[in-house]
Amino acid sequence: MITIDHPATVPATATATAGEMTMPPARAPFVAAPARAPGVAGTAATYAGRTIKQFLRTPQLLVVSSLTSIMFLLIFRYVFGGAIDTGEVAYVDFLIPALAGVSGLFSGGAVGVAEDVDSGLFDRLRSLPIPRPAVLLGRAIADTALITWGTAISVAVGFAVGFRIHGGLIGALGALGLCVLFAAAFAWMQIFLGLISGTAQAAQGISFSVFPLIFVSSAYVPVESMPGWMQPVAEHQPVTAMVGAVRALVLGGDSEAMLGHSTSWFVVRSVAWAIGIAVLFATLAARRFSKL
Repeated sequence: MITIDHPATVPATATATAGEMTMPPARAPFVAAPARAPGVAGTAATYAGRTIKQFLRTPQLLVVSSLTSIMFLLIFRYVFGGAIDTGEVAYVDFLIPALAGVSGLFSGGAVGVAEDVDSGLFDRLRSLPIPRPAVLLGRAIADTALITWGTAISVAVGFAVGFRIHGGLIGALGALGLCVLFAAAFAWMQIFLGLISGTAQAAQGISFSVFPLIFVSSAYVPVESMPGWMQPVAEHQPVTAMVGAVRALVLGGDSEAMLGHSTSWFVVRSVAWAIGIAVLFATLAARRFSKL
């Protein structure tokens, strides 16, 4: 039998030797590199965006929150304003800085957090490979933004009913910065209250527990008008320092005689209170979140 070789048909990568064929080594299967787990910034930004979109998709939440702030403003401006003596400072100029400074205590952020807990969203997030504290940080960022938006609406309505800035542009910008800082501090307080409440209904009730902090202060009436035993309590609590700082900045140096202290006195103490509140409730919220 005659064997005809066809060299052209032999693959260039194969060589025939003694009846054996040597083939090229097989390639290793492709394995994709594991995706990097999201960091603190990415997780916080994602959750903050989700919370803000939730409000935008449910405009009733923003409307109710804005109407509540406007209602308080108009009631105090036109119902109680004529009965409260604030000396040479018009009551509307006395009132609006207070509403701007304590708007975070009316935000209702605790209810939103309780709803996330009750719906199982936090359980799902805790099962993901993400930094757990970043979830709460994202919520705090979103709540701070929403509180700032509500503050802007209150100030705009305040201008419509007679409020005016007397401390200049620098003072107004400083007061705005303090309001954002206070909003961030109170956002952490609301997050903690939402985590411990369990349900949205309970969170709404617990939120009212902060009302004495607002009314036993210089927010709506001068401390001097309170009973003697109550004045030390109102004088040495965070809301009084925060409201006094915003008032001193927007009303200017002429307000120092009415407020009883210098602008720097109020600003330093208000910043210290805000940082202390934020650190305290952020720590408590993180511990509570880890035990859910």
